Amino acid sequence: MDMSREGLEILISLEDKKLTMYHDPIGIPTIGVGHRLSRDDIMSGKIMIHGMFFYWKDGLKSEEVDELLNQDVTAAAAVITEVVTVPLTQPQFDALVSFVFNIGFRAFRYSTLLRQLNTGDYSSVPTQMRRWIFAGHVRLPALEARREKEIAMWESSV
Repeated sequence: MDMSREGLEILISLEDKKLTMYHDPIGIPTIGVGHRLSRDDIMSGKIMIHGMFFYWKDGLKSEEVDELLNQDVTAAAAVITEVVTVPLTQPQFDALVSFVFNIGFRAFRYSTLLRQLNTGDYSSVPTQMRRWIFAGHVRLPALEARREKEIAMWESSV
Protein backbone atom coordinates (compact mmCIF):
# COMPACT_ATOMS: atom_id res chain seq x y z
CA MET A 1 0.00 0.00 0.00
CA ASP A 2 1.20 3.53 -0.75
CA MET A 3 0.34 6.80 0.95
CA SER A 4 -2.45 8.61 -0.90
CA ARG A 5 -2.00 12.03 -2.48
CA GLU A 6 -4.38 13.47 0.12
CA GLY A 7 -2.36 11.89 2.94
CA LEU A 8 0.86 13.25 1.46
CA GLU A 9 -0.60 16.76 1.28
CA ILE A 10 -1.62 16.55 4.94
CA LEU A 11 1.87 15.35 5.87
CA ILE A 12 3.47 18.27 4.02
CA SER A 13 1.14 20.69 5.80
CA LEU A 14 2.15 19.18 9.16
CA GLU A 15 5.88 19.32 8.47
CA ASP A 16 6.26 22.31 6.10
CA LYS A 17 8.69 22.28 3.17
CA LYS A 18 12.07 23.98 3.50
CA LEU A 19 14.80 23.92 0.89
CA THR A 20 17.56 24.77 3.38
CA MET A 21 18.64 23.17 6.64
CA TYR A 22 16.77 24.20 9.78
CA HIS A 23 16.57 22.94 13.34
CA ASP A 24 13.40 21.17 14.43
CA PRO A 25 11.73 22.14 17.75
CA ILE A 26 14.28 20.14 19.75
CA GLY A 27 17.30 21.28 17.75
CA ILE A 28 17.79 18.39 15.32
CA PRO A 29 19.22 19.48 11.93
CA THR A 30 16.48 18.91 9.36
CA ILE A 31 15.89 19.66 5.67
CA GLY A 32 13.07 19.33 3.17
CA VAL A 33 9.86 17.98 4.62
CA GLY A 34 10.92 16.83 8.08
CA HIS A 35 13.99 14.85 6.96
CA ARG A 36 16.47 14.58 9.81
CA LEU A 37 20.04 14.95 8.65
CA SER A 38 22.31 12.15 9.82
CA ARG A 39 25.77 12.72 11.23
CA ASP A 40 27.21 11.51 7.88
CA ASP A 41 24.97 13.95 5.98
CA ILE A 42 26.19 16.81 8.16
CA MET A 43 29.86 15.86 7.96
CA SER A 44 29.89 15.30 4.19
CA GLY A 45 27.48 18.06 3.19
CA LYS A 46 25.77 15.50 0.95
CA ILE A 47 22.53 13.59 1.21
CA MET A 48 21.56 10.43 -0.64
CA ILE A 49 18.29 10.51 -2.53
CA HIS A 50 17.33 7.36 -4.43
CA GLY A 51 20.96 6.22 -4.61
CA MET A 52 22.43 9.54 -5.76
CA PHE A 53 24.27 12.13 -3.68
CA PHE A 54 23.14 15.76 -3.58
CA TYR A 55 24.88 18.66 -1.88
CA TRP A 56 22.47 20.18 0.59
CA LYS A 57 24.49 22.92 2.37
CA ASP A 58 23.41 25.64 -0.07
CA GLY A 59 19.89 24.22 -0.15
CA LEU A 60 18.08 21.64 -2.23
CA LYS A 61 15.92 22.23 -5.26
CA SER A 62 12.18 21.79 -4.82
CA GLU A 63 12.26 18.63 -6.98
CA GLU A 64 15.04 17.17 -4.80
CA VAL A 65 12.99 17.83 -1.67
CA ASP A 66 10.02 16.11 -3.32
CA GLU A 67 12.17 13.06 -4.13
CA LEU A 68 13.59 13.00 -0.59
CA LEU A 69 10.05 13.09 0.80
CA ASN A 70 9.05 10.28 -1.57
CA GLN A 71 12.00 8.23 -0.32
CA ASP A 72 11.13 8.86 3.35
CA VAL A 73 7.40 8.19 2.91
CA THR A 74 8.12 4.98 0.98
CA ALA A 75 10.34 3.79 3.83
CA ALA A 76 7.68 4.57 6.44
CA ALA A 77 5.02 2.81 4.35
CA ALA A 78 7.27 -0.24 4.05
CA VAL A 79 7.63 -0.45 7.83
CA ILE A 80 3.86 -0.29 8.28
CA THR A 81 3.32 -2.94 5.61
CA GLU A 82 5.89 -5.15 7.33
CA VAL A 83 4.74 -4.88 10.96
CA VAL A 84 0.99 -4.18 10.88
CA THR A 85 -0.81 -7.50 10.64
CA VAL A 86 -4.42 -6.28 10.45
CA PRO A 87 -6.18 -4.76 7.44
CA LEU A 88 -6.11 -0.97 7.12
CA THR A 89 -8.21 1.44 5.12
CA GLN A 90 -6.39 4.08 3.07
CA PRO A 91 -7.01 6.86 5.62
CA GLN A 92 -5.80 4.60 8.45
CA PHE A 93 -2.68 3.75 6.47
CA ASP A 94 -2.07 7.43 5.70
CA ALA A 95 -2.45 8.36 9.37
CA LEU A 96 0.09 5.69 10.36
CA VAL A 97 2.56 6.81 7.67
CA SER A 98 2.42 10.36 9.04
CA PHE A 99 2.78 9.06 12.60
CA VAL A 100 5.71 6.74 11.80
CA PHE A 101 7.38 9.44 9.69
CA ASN A 102 7.32 11.63 12.80
CA ILE A 103 8.17 9.24 15.65
CA GLY A 104 10.56 6.97 13.78
CA PHE A 105 10.59 3.36 12.68
CA ARG A 106 12.10 1.84 15.81
CA ALA A 107 9.74 3.64 18.17
CA PHE A 108 6.77 2.41 16.15
CA ARG A 109 8.02 -1.20 15.96
CA TYR A 110 8.13 -1.42 19.76
CA SER A 111 5.08 0.73 20.56
CA THR A 112 2.03 -0.21 22.55
CA LEU A 113 0.03 1.29 19.70
CA LEU A 114 1.31 -1.36 17.29
CA ARG A 115 0.82 -4.20 19.78
CA GLN A 116 -2.78 -3.18 20.44
CA LEU A 117 -3.56 -2.53 16.78
CA ASN A 118 -2.24 -5.94 15.79
CA THR A 119 -4.72 -7.56 18.19
CA GLY A 120 -7.48 -5.87 16.19
CA ASP A 121 -8.03 -3.10 18.72
CA TYR A 122 -8.48 -0.29 16.19
CA SER A 123 -10.25 1.91 18.76
CA SER A 124 -7.09 2.15 20.91
CA VAL A 125 -5.09 3.92 18.18
CA PRO A 126 -6.28 7.48 18.94
CA THR A 127 -5.52 7.11 22.65
CA GLN A 128 -2.10 5.69 21.89
CA MET A 129 -1.33 8.44 19.35
CA ARG A 130 -2.15 11.07 21.96
CA ARG A 131 0.66 9.71 24.15
CA TRP A 132 3.25 10.79 21.55
CA ILE A 133 3.22 14.54 22.20
CA PHE A 134 6.64 14.95 23.77
CA ALA A 135 9.98 15.76 22.18
CA GLY A 136 13.08 15.86 24.34
CA HIS A 137 10.81 15.31 27.39
CA VAL A 138 8.94 18.54 26.58
CA ARG A 139 5.24 18.58 25.76
CA LEU A 140 4.86 20.34 22.40
CA PRO A 141 1.57 21.96 21.38
CA ALA A 142 2.57 21.40 17.73
CA LEU A 143 2.75 17.64 18.37
CA GLU A 144 -0.62 17.72 20.14
CA ALA A 145 -2.13 19.44 17.09
CA ARG A 146 -0.40 17.01 14.74
CA ARG A 147 -1.74 13.99 16.62
CA GLU A 148 -5.28 15.37 16.44
CA LYS A 149 -4.94 15.72 12.65
CA GLU A 150 -3.58 12.17 12.40
CA ILE A 151 -6.44 10.92 14.57
CA ALA A 152 -8.94 12.74 12.35
CA MET A 153 -7.35 10.99 9.35
CA TRP A 154 -7.52 7.64 11.17
CA GLU A 155 -11.17 8.12 12.13
CA SER A 156 -12.27 9.41 8.72
CA SER A 157 -12.56 5.81 7.57
CA VAL A 158 -14.47 4.46 10.53
